[in-house]
Amino acid sequence: MINTTRRAFGILAAAAFASRSSFGQTENAPLIMRSIPKTGERIPAVGLGTAYVYDNNNDQTQRAADQVIATLIKLGGQLIDTASSYGDAEIVLGNVIAGGDLRANLFLATKLERIDSTELKRSLTRLKTSKLDLLQLHNVHYPRQSLAQFNEWKAQGICRYTGITSTFHGDFAAVEAIVKREKPDFVQIDYSIDDREVERRILPLAAEVQAAVLTAQPLGRGQLFRVVRGQALPHWAKDFANSWAQFFLKYLLADQRVTAVIPGTSNPAHMADNLGAMRGRLPDPDERKRMVALVESL
Repeated sequence: MINTTRRAFGILAAAAFASRSSFGQTENAPLIMRSIPKTGERIPAVGLGTAYVYDNNNDQTQRAADQVIATLIKLGGQLIDTASSYGDAEIVLGNVIAGGDLRANLFLATKLERIDSTELKRSLTRLKTSKLDLLQLHNVHYPRQSLAQFNEWKAQGICRYTGITSTFHGDFAAVEAIVKREKPDFVQIDYSIDDREVERRILPLAAEVQAAVLTAQPLGRGQLFRVVRGQALPHWAKDFANSWAQFFLKYLLADQRVTAVIPGTSNPAHMADNLGAMRGRLPDPDERKRMVALVESL
């Protein structure tokens, strides 16, 4: 059950308009949930990424974060992913989460640049929490990297899950080596309909070691929207998607090895639209091939 203070109730009410306009025929469909392989815990399949959008701690950014997180919670989302290196994002998010007493409603993940207790304490302080749901080592590039300290922090109860991330194809060999040896709980990787290398290299390996998969940059670093600008959503896709964002996100979610997609936004209407991707049916294998062909033709 969602915990709400008076401030949180007001924030959630502000998200209602965005929520009503984003689901179309799927608004009453059940949420798509995915299990974390190591434990079976289920989380909603669409979350919020925070790279580049909450870097500056000012009133405008704080208001945007209030509205976006309210929309996330109201429409059934839980996962927020951030990092110590995302400017002031941890501060902004910590203010919203603590100010609205929302921590119990969220699956909160952050990333460290180094295995460093000082950096970890800084992140916990900024996020105004004593415990994380997921702690990740950011953009790994050394194939012999050990996660022993992360696992120790997990044993101490500082985090419930550990993981690694990468958004650089040149480091995929390191990702593969670490995943095989360390068997992390989560792998966060760069994956979109126009960047599918992970389907061959990372997804099979993650499934083998029972690692949950988060997809960074699932909307193609913004390039996908430039590609389809001025194009109507094809009629054959309207049975499973109400927007281009849902089209792109559902391509990823149709692969059962993907645990959650985490598109970034500071716009509550966009957050609501993204969350619409975890309602209604997913494209079948033939439709996924057709989706790829369409994107490649534009």
